[in-house]
Amino acid sequence: MNFEEALRIALRGLRTNRLRSALTTLGIIIGVSSVIVLVALGNGLQNGFNSSFGALGTQVLVSKSAGSVPGGGAARDLTDGDVMALRKAPDIVSVTPVVTGTAVLQTSGSNQYRTSVAGSTAAYLDVQNRSLVTGQFFDEQQVRANARVVVLGPNPVANLFGGDAEAALGKQLRIGHASFQVIGVVKGDGQQDDIVLMPFGAARSYLLGGTDQVNQIILKAGSVEQVPAAVDEATEILSAQHRIRDPAKRDFEVTALQNLLDQANQFLTFLTLFTVAVAAISLIVGGIGVANIMLVAVTERTREIGIRKAIGAPRSAILKQFLFESCVLSGLGGLAGIILGVVVTLAAGAILPGAVPNFPTPELSFGSIVLAFGISLLIGVIAGGYPANRAARLRPIEALRYE
Repeated sequence: MNFEEALRIALRGLRTNRLRSALTTLGIIIGVSSVIVLVALGNGLQNGFNSSFGALGTQVLVSKSAGSVPGGGAARDLTDGDVMALRKAPDIVSVTPVVTGTAVLQTSGSNQYRTSVAGSTAAYLDVQNRSLVTGQFFDEQQVRANARVVVLGPNPVANLFGGDAEAALGKQLRIGHASFQVIGVVKGDGQQDDIVLMPFGAARSYLLGGTDQVNQIILKAGSVEQVPAAVDEATEILSAQHRIRDPAKRDFEVTALQNLLDQANQFLTFLTLFTVAVAAISLIVGGIGVANIMLVAVTERTREIGIRKAIGAPRSAILKQFLFESCVLSGLGGLAGIILGVVVTLAAGAILPGAVPNFPTPELSFGSIVLAFGISLLIGVIAGGYPANRAARLRPIEALRYE
């Protein structure tokens, strides 16, 4: 029996029991399509995360240690002197100091809202990889002049201006004992939405006191490859500034965001693999269904097997016949699953990002399609192997006697 003849017999057997064949392949279809869709969602989530936060890979955060230093008492504050010293490091291309606090915002209509306040330089928006919804960010001249201007986050706009960013532009806000003009609205990032940004000096002069204390220093390395060197340089410079010789007694923390991004990517990869493994359970269930149906087919066609063996059909021909039938059954299920998975993924990519804010666009993976189809064929071989071997081992006389 050649390949073409075996394929023709297998297809004829499936056509004879169309409904049974369709129900048998349902588990394969669901499993294959689920794997394709979930991998696409995982890829979209990971790519969306990298596009949103990948630009922060060169960023290094410096902050004061929480609590007391082991054997050294209270941790020292970061100061303007630390900022100036860090600007001399060769692998650090920018140093952005940040002072933070909280304040109550009040409009001319007496609406009030308490939120976080951050004072920084004109480079803050760039180093944080954020953009504006409307208006403009304060520039270096306004920073030097301690200009009383602010850029609002989404939450203050929602609570004071009903979410209308355009309505907030140009308005005067009472913050503490001073009046500030709204010049821009920053786009939300889901992390620092409840915030008001203002020039570094203005935050100190009007809200947070005139000391030289800095709450956080944002460093930016020249490239991702230079991040380890930037971390080492920052650690060495601050240790000298704070007169620290024992690393265990450092009163500051230097954190490379690239390390956090790598950990997040690893977590997303594990999450995708876990969900795909759960979806693959339906493939196993589908394989059990294929094996069950093939055993039924062998039982139903016992007399046919006996006739074929009686007229000289070799054992390999019987084995090939039922193995082909099993593989065709699971292969057709795999193809249908691929079509369903691709259609669902494309439909989700067209609908969900517009319907759900910040929803990542699913991205099809050719590798997942090939893998899912390959597994469906493997299931056909495994699930059909035992029934096919059982059919091939039947003795002609016993098969012909079967009622």
